[in-house]
Amino acid sequence: MTQNGDASPFKLFDVVSDHSDHAYAAASTAASKKQTYVGSVYKTIMKEWRILENNLPDSIHVRVYETRIELLRAVIVGAAGTPYHDALFFFDIMFPSDYPTRPPNVYFRSYGLRVNPNLYASGRVCLSLLNTWAGKKQEKWDPAQSTVLQVLLSIQALVLNEKPYFNEPGTGSPGGSAAEKKSRAYSEDIFVLTCKTTLFSLRNPPRNFEAFTAAHFRERGSRILRACGAYASGRVGVGYFRDESEACSASSATKARAVSVVSKRFKASMQELYPQLIQVFKKNGALLGDVAEVLAVETKTTPVKVKPVKIRVDRKGKVGIAKKVIGKLSKCFCLSKKENQKVANSSTQLAFL
Repeated sequence: MTQNGDASPFKLFDVVSDHSDHAYAAASTAASKKQTYVGSVYKTIMKEWRILENNLPDSIHVRVYETRIELLRAVIVGAAGTPYHDALFFFDIMFPSDYPTRPPNVYFRSYGLRVNPNLYASGRVCLSLLNTWAGKKQEKWDPAQSTVLQVLLSIQALVLNEKPYFNEPGTGSPGGSAAEKKSRAYSEDIFVLTCKTTLFSLRNPPRNFEAFTAAHFRERGSRILRACGAYASGRVGVGYFRDESEACSASSATKARAVSVVSKRFKASMQELYPQLIQVFKKNGALLGDVAEVLAVETKTTPVKVKPVKIRVDRKGKVGIAKKVIGKLSKCFCLSKKENQKVANSSTQLAFL
């Protein structure tokens, strides 16, 4: 869909005019005038445009502005196999006047949510490539080689990843049982925030992305709702839902194993957000099919039924379970051998009744 709402596909890269809601629209007057970006800086920005136009993956869309060449806006679609799947994440970017000596300024449209250790609620993006986070020399911005495309791909692959808990320094590495447990709990919280991001995106989409946002969630709405149910019931780990069958590739099968314990807080959050998502998806025109109107979450507090113990005799005529039980009773009550034999004889008779 185009920004005018016609039926043509939404281009991966396009030039638009309205930059009024851009995070850097109110930059200094000197920096906002096209003539400021002249000579080598202007040529470098035009080169960046060509790189983006020819190399964007299907999961990233970019809009640049004809009257403000130093500004651009990008949206990244959350990847499958992560807690961010099917959601949209918007970034406003500005080239500094001495670009590429300095890296671009990047602002995350967070809607006030902290969805990742590297993405702050304030909009700050911490990334070595942007020189906003410590890193090795080869990870930092290189004026001779680094590009905006590399920044976007790094955010998609390294920030919005499978286990964002481990983005935080000091959390260790994936693999340890304690760390993995914390990672799963963190992913639960992140998925809740991702659902809230979806609500905000649909209710207030950024300019020039209104039609794209609506079309995206018309297509993905039912899948997001089914994922909510699967995660809240613990049938599959957060981030690993795969359509109706919840099927996973062989490489991720163990990661998508059923979760035996899902936090009460996560269940409550899902039950609260689910009807809101239903409402906004329907208003947006999504075809939800047989998706339930109410999220029914199975609880783990069903009454325990006590089954009677059956005493069996093995082939040699010895009492199996009864003999073991009697042995434990003898130790508990300090029965003598003679008393113990009387109890055993009476139990053996019961076993044959």
